[in-house]
Amino acid sequence: MSSPIPSPLRVPINIKGGEKIHLFIHEDTKGTLFHVDDIEANENGESPYQLVEGKSYEYELDKGYSLETSKIVTRSKIKSDSHKGRIITNIYVGSLSINVFKKEEAEPVGKVVLEIRSVKTDYRTDYRIMLEEITVKTAELLMQHSGLVNQQFTLDPNCSPRTLYQNFAFIRSIVCTEEFADALHRIHTSPIKRWKEAEVTRSISNIRRINHRTAKQLATKNNRSPLPCGHPMGDCLNSLPHKVTVPHKEETVDIPENRFVKYVLQVFLQICFTIANHKATISNPRLKKEALLVCEKLEQYLSFSLFKDLSNLTILPLNSPVLQRKEGYREVLQTWLMFDMAARLGWSGGDHVYEAGKKDVATLYEYWLFFKLLELMEEVFQIAPVSYDQLIVESPGGLELSLQQGKVLALEGVYINPNRNLRVEFSYNRTFSSSQHYPQGGTWTKQMRPDYTLSIWPDGISKKDAEKEELIVHIHFDAKYKIDLYKELFQDDIDPDEEKEEQRKGQYKRADLLKMHAYKDAIRRTVGAYVLYPGDKKQVFSNYHELLPGLGAFAISPSKSKKGTEGLKDFLNAVVGQLLNRASQWEKISYHVYDALKKPNTMVVKEKLPEPCGKNRDLVPDETFVLIGFYKNKAHRDWITDNFLYNTRTDNNPGSLPLNEQTTKARYLLLHGHGETKASLLYKLDKEGPKIYSKELLLEKGYPEPSLPFYIVYKIIEEKEPEFKNKVWDITKLKGYKGGRDSAIPFTASLTELMQVVIKKEN
Repeated sequence: MSSPIPSPLRVPINIKGGEKIHLFIHEDTKGTLFHVDDIEANENGESPYQLVEGKSYEYELDKGYSLETSKIVTRSKIKSDSHKGRIITNIYVGSLSINVFKKEEAEPVGKVVLEIRSVKTDYRTDYRIMLEEITVKTAELLMQHSGLVNQQFTLDPNCSPRTLYQNFAFIRSIVCTEEFADALHRIHTSPIKRWKEAEVTRSISNIRRINHRTAKQLATKNNRSPLPCGHPMGDCLNSLPHKVTVPHKEETVDIPENRFVKYVLQVFLQICFTIANHKATISNPRLKKEALLVCEKLEQYLSFSLFKDLSNLTILPLNSPVLQRKEGYREVLQTWLMFDMAARLGWSGGDHVYEAGKKDVATLYEYWLFFKLLELMEEVFQIAPVSYDQLIVESPGGLELSLQQGKVLALEGVYINPNRNLRVEFSYNRTFSSSQHYPQGGTWTKQMRPDYTLSIWPDGISKKDAEKEELIVHIHFDAKYKIDLYKELFQDDIDPDEEKEEQRKGQYKRADLLKMHAYKDAIRRTVGAYVLYPGDKKQVFSNYHELLPGLGAFAISPSKSKKGTEGLKDFLNAVVGQLLNRASQWEKISYHVYDALKKPNTMVVKEKLPEPCGKNRDLVPDETFVLIGFYKNKAHRDWITDNFLYNTRTDNNPGSLPLNEQTTKARYLLLHGHGETKASLLYKLDKEGPKIYSKELLLEKGYPEPSLPFYIVYKIIEEKEPEFKNKVWDITKLKGYKGGRDSAIPFTASLTELMQVVIKKEN
């Protein structure tokens, strides 16, 4: 890439009638104006006058002229300065064609073409690699659909400039590859040859073997010489011809496989030449320039000496072992198949990438990443490769690639594992709608649409039930084709004043990081949100002790290899490992979230309670149980308070205490006696839970007259906690209370329920 030039950039414009005017462009940011060498500009099909994406400029035309306004070009609001204005490139990348108007004329009198280059210096290479990769992938899908090619690509003379450029972009991405060039050079330097039968005329003295045909020529051929007397053949012939025609074998390159290679180049040249001269190129001069460049390259290939004396191809030898296996020939055959397929494929999503000469590298990066992520999902989760009918759909014009920004595309499969099968859904452009009603899916604020979403839940459970029971997890990825994104996202030494100034300008550097936080916090059941960008560093943050929940970024640069995706692959494998761990902390968290939120809360506790800290950290009123116990008389009560023990019956009789979660985990004991409906004796119980005591052991501890062989016994560790002093509870209002003779039967209540029946509060 060339070096920047100082302001202003002087751009000449040819006007109708042979007049020439000038456009002067001044940069707001130093180093963002370029005048590229004509050779470099032509090689890349670009204008030599170049600006940079995401920058702003002042412009000025000769007086009496103005530029057509758009989202990028604005005109001065001062009437006398209509020849001045601003150019704000935003995220636009590629050829920018702007009409020029003269003051008194309604129709444009000229046009200026500028190039908006990406801030990434290698965007040209990235663009080519990504478009070629997408072409290869879609061609593979099409070959599943169509089998062997039996049609030849033709151009509709009435097709739109958009469709024409889309077709050409596919073609160029295949033809202008290093692999294609290498294949042709291999064929040229080491072509396949075969022996062929031919006939040559030789002197009669050079004949070594005589067959029936040669013997016939000896007797009948003209231009003869008489035989001398005594010649051995004089008995049957008077003379012999000077020359005869004999069979001969010779090597030749004029074979179907070499003719096929020449034919492929001729077809490519014909189509590119047709595109260059199509009427649609009138409104798209960039297309004409790029098509002619490809024509020039193809003509160079056809000038190879190998192709000069080859016959015309009469049949496509697609089943030839040479074309299918021989190095060089194999690549040409594959290129031909992909070319024929891709050129006949529609792709509405491509509008955003290369419409009217635009090179939207950021959008192309998003599409390219879709295929890269799809490969990873298939590999990590061992899901069968996606079939054509999920990505290639029927359209009025034939076949259409359904990949398009803003259009939802979801692919699903099952990850098979001996311990746990997981259902996996990979979505592109999935919209999470706003839903205030828990436990529905979506967001609890406003709708959001990450670029890619990976959703995983246990197989055998519907997606709806998995959402309802907190069994599904969502992991989101956003594509960001930016330079220095890693630094913008994760650097620790950002000056606070500088950051505030950037925010005021609308250029907050950590906006993408905040967006990941928004996905994680707003979209229900989201456990991760990550940026994907073309760089060389990754960063993963974990919220707790495990990988998920988390945030971060992965560096994936455009490449035909899997280089750059290794870090993301390792991450996805670790995700699988965590989801297969049934004892993971996330498994516990998801259950407790479900358990706590499965029903709306109708209970309110505003009474003073012990603070849930230290030894009391697990004091959750709804999950803290109180045993409502009965004492028979004063002697029984004194025994309880003296021994810090409370006993109750354990047998099959109706009055016995059932051993369930609430009774075994009871944290408090509230005592009441005969006829007492108000209770104030609240004790704290040992966390080890109840034990079984024999009749003999109770007698040793002074229990008065035990009648049963065994009892359930609780150990009391404290009397009252300060927060419960001077409180009295009406136990008759508890749902487990039974009146009359059954009032002696022990039962449990949650601390939340108990605090609803307080009748005497702290003084």
